[in-house]
Amino acid sequence: MRTSLSAALSAVLLVLLAVLVPVSAVSAWVDLELDDTDRYLATVTPLASDEDVRETVATLVTAEAMRNIDVGPLQDTVEEFLHEAALSFTGTETFRRAWDGANRAAHQEVAAALRGEDGQAVTIDLEPVIKEVRQELTEKGVPFADLIPVRGTSITVLSADRADELRSSFGWLRHCSVWPAVGTAVLLVLVLGLTLVRGGLRAGLLAAAVAGCGLVLGAALLRIAVAVGRDRVLDEVPGTDRGAAAAVYDALTASLRTTVWVVLLAGAVLAVAALVGRLVAGRRG
Repeated sequence: MRTSLSAALSAVLLVLLAVLVPVSAVSAWVDLELDDTDRYLATVTPLASDEDVRETVATLVTAEAMRNIDVGPLQDTVEEFLHEAALSFTGTETFRRAWDGANRAAHQEVAAALRGEDGQAVTIDLEPVIKEVRQELTEKGVPFADLIPVRGTSITVLSADRADELRSSFGWLRHCSVWPAVGTAVLLVLVLGLTLVRGGLRAGLLAAAVAGCGLVLGAALLRIAVAVGRDRVLDEVPGTDRGAAAAVYDALTASLRTTVWVVLLAGAVLAVAALVGRLVAGRRG
């Protein structure tokens, strides 16, 4: 009877940790990073130097410009020239400032999605960036630069449908903040402590091994969730925007991927150490 009860408790602990680890990590991430303007900007601002982001911006600027240009057989040559000029601009400090301003506005859309204010797509409005591109290239005498239109051009980071999913799935996690993580840690300590006190060293070590396996499983589920989320988000992003959107998603979820490895390592160490300790205790007993 005691063995059956111990097995049942171990199974419950394993399942609880496997569920609580990803929920705790995502809850803290939503509140501390996704919903915080300063942290959001600190994460996405460096992407001004990302190759995919720079290429996406240069391509969109060039495409808009070429809508107003018709030079016959020289069309491809002019397009390539403008693309290279726009790409060169994305390496300047002026572009980095414009990118920062565009993302500050984009975060308002992210916050709106989290708070349920609307179901609009989350985009990075490139109008201030294009204004800077046009001015910079025109001042440098780049041919046709004055024909670059300043109008609603943007990079889609999250489609309207995915924004609705974000609101319904993550909205409540925003209010939970770090408390699920605190609860998970308290649960772990209480279970291990009570098992050790009530069942002795061998029972405590077994519970620790089970807890370690639960942490490993939870970390694996979190990694799968991040990967699946990436595929779902990018699936509805226009092809021209996908490179930049992928860079933004990867930057925003970097802390989650780090959490995966930290929890995975901690769980593996705990499980192995507990099993080794149990074997040693068994031989001595």
